[in-house]
Amino acid sequence: MKLNIKNKCNIFLRLFAGLVLISCDDFLDREPLDIVTPEQYFNTEADLEAYSISYYNFPTHGSWSLGTLLLDDATDNQTTGGANFSLYVKDNWKVPQSQGEWHFAKIRACNNFLDRVLPKHEEGLISGDKINIDHYIGEMYFLRAEEYFKRLTLFGDFPIITHALIDKHEELMEASKRRPRNEVARFILQDLDKSISMLKPDFKNKNRLTSNAALLLKSRVALFEASFLSYHKGTPRVPGESNWPGAQMDYNAAYSVDIDAEIEFFLNQTMDASKQVADNISLTSNSGQINPLGTAFSGWNPYFEMFASSDMGTYSEVLFWRSYHKDFISHAVSTYIRIGGNNGLTKGFVDGFLMKNGLPIYAPNSNYAGDITLMKVRQDRDERLQLFVPGEDDPQTLDEKAELKDQKFGVPNVIAALENRTTTGYRVRKCLTYDPQQATVTGENSTYGSIVYRGVEAYLNYIEACYMKTGAIDTKADEYWQKIRTRAGIDPDYNKTIAATDLSKENDWAKYSASTLVDRTLFNIRRERRNELMSEGRRMNDLLRWRAMDMVKDYVIEGFNLWDEAYKAPIYNNDGVSLLISDGSSNANVSSSSASKYLRPFQKVAGNQVHNGYNWSKANYLYPVGVRDLQLASPDQNNASESTIYQNPYWPISPGSAIE
Repeated sequence: MKLNIKNKCNIFLRLFAGLVLISCDDFLDREPLDIVTPEQYFNTEADLEAYSISYYNFPTHGSWSLGTLLLDDATDNQTTGGANFSLYVKDNWKVPQSQGEWHFAKIRACNNFLDRVLPKHEEGLISGDKINIDHYIGEMYFLRAEEYFKRLTLFGDFPIITHALIDKHEELMEASKRRPRNEVARFILQDLDKSISMLKPDFKNKNRLTSNAALLLKSRVALFEASFLSYHKGTPRVPGESNWPGAQMDYNAAYSVDIDAEIEFFLNQTMDASKQVADNISLTSNSGQINPLGTAFSGWNPYFEMFASSDMGTYSEVLFWRSYHKDFISHAVSTYIRIGGNNGLTKGFVDGFLMKNGLPIYAPNSNYAGDITLMKVRQDRDERLQLFVPGEDDPQTLDEKAELKDQKFGVPNVIAALENRTTTGYRVRKCLTYDPQQATVTGENSTYGSIVYRGVEAYLNYIEACYMKTGAIDTKADEYWQKIRTRAGIDPDYNKTIAATDLSKENDWAKYSASTLVDRTLFNIRRERRNELMSEGRRMNDLLRWRAMDMVKDYVIEGFNLWDEAYKAPIYNNDGVSLLISDGSSNANVSSSSASKYLRPFQKVAGNQVHNGYNWSKANYLYPVGVRDLQLASPDQNNASESTIYQNPYWPISPGSAIE
């Protein structure tokens, strides 16, 4: 009896039967290419080019928002106006009844392409430039790897499906069997190796994927898996360890693994791929100039300007980026940077930046100027802090005709309407442009680019993998670390920083792995990564792989120093009457000075679910599989307890909260 394909696509075969005849239409906004027969499509280079780019759904700047600057929200780095209750309030995250993140739409599309294109390519039936044809095939291997990496970070163990399946429930059940996470990671690296061998190193001004982008993703995947296995070893989140849920499945009866050998393999892969990228690119220079002078909006600091360039392909450090065009697609990132965008960096993040002399702010003779004003917070600090976190005196625009109340950023407004305020007082200036044609005060008309892959990550990946593997900084890691620090305007002697580090004074979740403090060298490697990649969307995955949230208990998010001086600013007063309400009522707009002189965005209102702080649950390191997905992988398609898919640790197989 023929199964109902549409129903499967919507639920269980949203995952698997969607792979069968490729008949679901959820992955294209037009008539799906997959209903076109092989004879009609995939016959030319242009067909391959169009198909592959239709699956370019990388995180880039959107329309009315801060774009990619929002990607580090819900971490200890930054926050939006509303806390993530699912992550940080016990029992709020529940197993979904049906649709969740357990899906295969993009994997299905990639398999569809490869199943149809590879035989034709081998027979020479695709017309066009062979090198370009190879490149587009390489893109699809990359895209499948990238999608599998997303599923790996969310679920860990995951089914590995490489071909379209026939429309039989038994085969779909077989295909739904989860593979141990280390095998999934190895599969991803295999796809990336194929991609690397086929992609060009520079193609279409790096608006299309390149071999360097694939190498960087390879290093990212390998480091993620090496560190996840290292720090989660001994928990049921790691295959073969005690209470691993995969052990209860008959199909894993013969599974065995040497976790330490796997860790070493992935570290070696990280170092090899990272080195290939790092030695093939150069870091964009930092002139040391913190603000543009006069009306010269370009040429004043290449490092700052790189993040808001209209031609990012000219930067060696940019491996892959998205371009925009005023007639087709634009964004409003600079507009939202100026008004606040209902977002802000945390005090814990800002405090982690070093002084230019390489010392932490708490160290004796650091020359830290305090935090009465934002300008003082940044004084003599890491130039990344000075460049990308604006102070009161920094210019918002160079256009004297711009309709702004103040040409400068001024005291941050934390009580304005949602999108016009900053949540913590610490704003982000990364990705701001001073080009008056690009950066109008209002409107969605910016067309500068959005970085997807940046080469400095390869430097950071190598340093971390090297130290994890050897417990030391080798010559190459030393070279990379000094280059990063030199560009940041910091004393390049990282040993000076390590010696002055006191972990008891560091307000950084990543000083822990599980409940154990890491050593000072590893902490400073993590610090470097945190500061260099600020607001680029890497923080949450780093915290997950490091197992850095076990100790997040009653953690209160704080922002800038409001109650020493900033509260006196004109924006907070009207004819001598304060506009600040700190009584804890539903009308309150700031936290009380009696709680802290630092703004606490989630202690404004007494009933806030995270009023007393964030609390992490151990189940949250992996997503739960939806109940209906479990049921449909069972013989009668209704019994989750007989499913070939096993649930992740600490999550039930029925709708509900985590079991701990």
